[in-house]
Amino acid sequence: MTVAGSKIIAGLGNPGQDYTRTRHNIGFLVVEAIAEKAGADFNKNRFDAAFVKTRIHGREVFLVKPLSYMNRSGFPLQKLSAYFKVDFTDIIVVHDDMDLSFGTIKIVQDRGPGGHNGVRSIMDAFGRKDCIRVRIGVGHPEDQGQVTGHVLGGFTPDEQAALDEIVAAAADACSLILSKGVVQAMNQVNSSR
Repeated sequence: MTVAGSKIIAGLGNPGQDYTRTRHNIGFLVVEAIAEKAGADFNKNRFDAAFVKTRIHGREVFLVKPLSYMNRSGFPLQKLSAYFKVDFTDIIVVHDDMDLSFGTIKIVQDRGPGGHNGVRSIMDAFGRKDCIRVRIGVGHPEDQGQVTGHVLGGFTPDEQAALDEIVAAAADACSLILSKGVVQAMNQVNSSR
């Protein structure tokens, strides 16, 4: 059904207006920015995911937003990747990360979920952990009891002011993975911020 070398870039988030501009939805914002740059719209829906097929750096790429809520992101992604015959190592997962300071971007591969339930759901669904991830720092609340409110909360005015630049940088990191490969992208992105 697809040519060899197809990739999936999956941005994690929660569906619905209530979550649109929250920290947990930064993955959605990034894949939306990639789609916009590619002149593509999320015009297809299958397996509880919105997606679009486009070409980036001459490669067939599926941009995906799982719509099953964050903690169940794995099922739609696993179904889509099986349907389009995309290997787990050809999936780039873009997500928020409280362990990184706000705006820090890190590319990792073959690492555990680090407490992120969306990433854990994906690893559980595939039974593997060797996908590529673009982690976007959203900072950590001082009070451990405020974690849920933090990730589901909106950005502060200062964060909002920097958000477009951070989303663009994360989109560029995904583009770099496609064009240069994950190792070179890691070397460039992880050392620059």
